[in-house]
Amino acid sequence: MKKELRFGFALMAIILTAVAVFMPWGNLTNGHLGLLMLSLVVVAIMLGFPTAFTLMGMGMIFAWLAYRSNNPEIALTQTLDLMVQRAYGVMTNDVLISIPLFVFMGYLVERANLIEKLFKSLHLALARIPGSLAVATLVTCAIFATATGIVGAVVTLMGLLALPAMLRAGYNVKLSAGVITAGGCLGILIPPSVLLIVYGATAGVSVVKLYAGAFFPGIMLALLYVGYVILLAKLKPELAPPLPESERGVDIPVDNARIAARFGKRAMPSLLRAAFSKNDAGISRARVMRELTTTLLPALVFIVIMGLVWQALTKPDVTTDTSALQEMGMVSEESKEAPALDEPQGEGISEPPAEEPVADGVQEPPQDELQEPPANAVQEPVAEGLQEPPMETLQEPPAEALQEPGAAPSATAELAEPQAAAAAGESARQPAPATFWKVLGGGLAVLFVVYALFTFARLEIFKMLLTSFFPLAIMILAVLGTIVFGLATPTEAAAVGSFGGFVLAAFYLAHNKSQDKRRSLRSTWIPLWMLFGVSVVWFILFKAGVLPSAPPDWVGWLSMAAIGLWCVLAVPQVSMLPTVRESAFLTAKTSAMVCWLFVGSSIFSAAFALLGGQALIEHWVLSLDMTPVQFMLLSQAIIFILGWPLEWTEIIVIFMPIFIPLLAHFNIDPLFFGLMVALNLQTAFLSPPVAMAAFYLKGVAPPHVTLNQIFAGMLPFMGIQVLAMGMLYLWPQIGLWLPSVLYK
Repeated sequence: MKKELRFGFALMAIILTAVAVFMPWGNLTNGHLGLLMLSLVVVAIMLGFPTAFTLMGMGMIFAWLAYRSNNPEIALTQTLDLMVQRAYGVMTNDVLISIPLFVFMGYLVERANLIEKLFKSLHLALARIPGSLAVATLVTCAIFATATGIVGAVVTLMGLLALPAMLRAGYNVKLSAGVITAGGCLGILIPPSVLLIVYGATAGVSVVKLYAGAFFPGIMLALLYVGYVILLAKLKPELAPPLPESERGVDIPVDNARIAARFGKRAMPSLLRAAFSKNDAGISRARVMRELTTTLLPALVFIVIMGLVWQALTKPDVTTDTSALQEMGMVSEESKEAPALDEPQGEGISEPPAEEPVADGVQEPPQDELQEPPANAVQEPVAEGLQEPPMETLQEPPAEALQEPGAAPSATAELAEPQAAAAAGESARQPAPATFWKVLGGGLAVLFVVYALFTFARLEIFKMLLTSFFPLAIMILAVLGTIVFGLATPTEAAAVGSFGGFVLAAFYLAHNKSQDKRRSLRSTWIPLWMLFGVSVVWFILFKAGVLPSAPPDWVGWLSMAAIGLWCVLAVPQVSMLPTVRESAFLTAKTSAMVCWLFVGSSIFSAAFALLGGQALIEHWVLSLDMTPVQFMLLSQAIIFILGWPLEWTEIIVIFMPIFIPLLAHFNIDPLFFGLMVALNLQTAFLSPPVAMAAFYLKGVAPPHVTLNQIFAGMLPFMGIQVLAMGMLYLWPQIGLWLPSVLYK
């Protein structure tokens, strides 16, 4: 019997023995039934039963027992209602929509056969670093695992591609196996990760914050791997010998070799001189300009990015002064003191003095001769009717009384002043901060060094990276950027990522076609992509403040029609139908598994809560009177041990609903706990004896590579994972800083 089978059966025997010994069979309560259900679920999963249906079956049986203890007559109806309600709740969970989209993106990228070119280009680019093949393998695994999120696919492909190359170069078998298995597991931590989506949906934590929080811990873990490999190769070069010069070289095209022989080995000055010199070497001017444009791409991209950053940083603050508007709607002290318009306070028309004699009677004057006087004006008619006062008594009201009638033009003038100031401010930009100029200076210095070392051999490596590394990196950063910066929800970003995966697969398949076939594709692809690019560039420039208005609707609809037509035409033109069909089938299969797993987990959690198992565990944990540090150590140790027999999906959907309610008592942020769990679950693929990454690699490894060697190679990387967990716990801002900055 194999060792892993013996371990599995021994572990099941331990669980069943503990249940048989410690379970109070004579006085079973519902809480004890919940613990029994949990134990049976773990044993059934280890026996190989499907996880989702095991959870559903056990959940329904024990939910019926819970309802039966209250009212046996309606227990079956309540159980069926619970199943329907939980299934419907999973169906209406919007977060889960992003899972099939991300999975579809991963399968498309995986089946585009670009990993070989990516590995080769990174291997040549990192040739002078100690342990360059292992470092290139780690970087390739990190990028490819991030783009696909499928651990098995990454480990299998890198086992076929990188393991033979490292063994041929004299690399140690254990180191080679550990690099591939550890690098392939990075996809479940670095966003966009399906694990984080599942945890967010289970724990009720924002997936956007999880993505932002997991970015730096994932990069930190990858850098720790790379640092370990470089240090090991430096201290023990026999484990990872340097590559010979023959394997570091790259073929230079004939035209570039002629330019290098005539003008020098450095690419940019030689191409500039070739572009403006007489064509006496038989080199096409168009070829020279094309190579020069490729060489200048880093500088052009840097200039565009810094220009957009400068545009955003120096954008004038157009503020509208609303103080005048507020004063018009308020009663100020001056308005209280100033007389009203209908109350002239001059020495002209005023109320007659009381001692002035009045007539014997006051008669109403005729309506056609006298109109109603204004309020608080002349209220008592004087003797013999109202007479026009003498001219000498009509004096001009003082200046104070004339301020209110002049208030309207004065207010207009006051309102005009801030408008004029705002108009003037539009042309006066804000000064750029000092950090911008430091970054600009540092970037220019880096560009100067890069171009000083940019030979024609490095130009060929750069062109290989342009068609392998940069498209994947741009797609990953675009998906993450739209999520992290709040431009799109995870589902919308996943849709963009699926489209990006489709585009990458189409372009890589087209790149493998003949020259004539690629030339024929340009006649349809270039116009359609130009139509699509118009609206995209227009919108970006509008958001950057360069253009005053957004693209009109008809431009957007035209671009959507153009790119839709391109998708329809690209499938038959590059023979993409088998790739799309297989990716769609695998996506449906994986998504169905995840969704049924959620349904089973939801039913299981409800049954566990109905039986009082959750309350029993909470009471036990709280009775231990642990500190937050002790609780974190206990919970992470349990998850670490559970990673041996179980996969990360079972750990999250079964045990996270048990841990999450306890976090509030210990004042632990569920976001931080999720990052610790995601980092910890890296070990679920590396911890023997049920290390799935090891079995993936063993399936494609040469016969002389044993499973024990693979396990031994994974152990140092498990130690690095534990070290990374300690660093994250000691400095939680590694994971919490970015969410706190972006989502205040």
